[in-house]
Amino acid sequence: MMTEKKNNTALKVLIGVLAVALIGLIIFTIKFYNEEKENTAILKKEKAAIENELNELIVKYDEAIAENQIMDQDLVNARHRINMLLDSVKEYEANLVLITRYRREIGNLKAEKERLFRVVDSLSARNRQMEMTIDSTQTELFEKTRLSDSLQLKNTDLSNKIDKASRLKISNLRAEGVIVRNSGKLVENDKTRRIDKIRTCFTITSNELADAGDKKIYVQVYNPENELVGDKIPVEHDGGIMVYSAESTVYYENNELDVCVLANALENKLIEGIYKAYVYNDATLIGTASFRLR
Repeated sequence: MMTEKKNNTALKVLIGVLAVALIGLIIFTIKFYNEEKENTAILKKEKAAIENELNELIVKYDEAIAENQIMDQDLVNARHRINMLLDSVKEYEANLVLITRYRREIGNLKAEKERLFRVVDSLSARNRQMEMTIDSTQTELFEKTRLSDSLQLKNTDLSNKIDKASRLKISNLRAEGVIVRNSGKLVENDKTRRIDKIRTCFTITSNELADAGDKKIYVQVYNPENELVGDKIPVEHDGGIMVYSAESTVYYENNELDVCVLANALENKLIEGIYKAYVYNDATLIGTASFRLR
């Protein structure tokens, strides 16, 4: 009987001890869970802070790369390393070991950023000084170029004026129909049925600026229906081919020179009305005249 009582008492004590141990275990488990939860939240918060710092570094590198051409590749390489570290932070769950390593890497990256940015600032300042020097040189060069262009324009204008003044000029221009006698004598006539040739006469005025020598003179004669009268002589100039009624070469010695050019008059081209005569020195028109045939 006594033994049974002792056994019951021992059992009760054991149950009590186990109950106390169970309660202690529950309390410890709850406390551990709360601490683990709190640590996880802290680690997540620290991970988010690390991601923000890395993103801020990337933004600063982006701005530096956009503003600077100097050392561009060094900045790009540094930004690439930051991106790789950011990808690693996002990929792995936060724990104390990783957080510690990431913090150390961020410290190294910030130190590298400070070094790179100091070099960039120094080079940028030197580049700005060079740009100022270049701007000053370009301003001086622009001024010299402007003066040179002004002189060139004046020279071109003067050259154009001389060129214009040196061109042949004519006066007393007249055109008429003529009959050619057997003797070779030319007799003026205004009847279409009797005309043999169209005679265009004029005086080349004296001009000391013109070049002396052979001068090509061309004449175009158009009937009232705007048909070319004459031999239709094609001549190629720089601007293309022009067709003339007649041509002549005269020797000019800078003094007044009387010239007459004869164009053949085909009967089928001669009609009653107003005719136009155009005189050219090479491809340059130097005079026009009109006349009537009956």
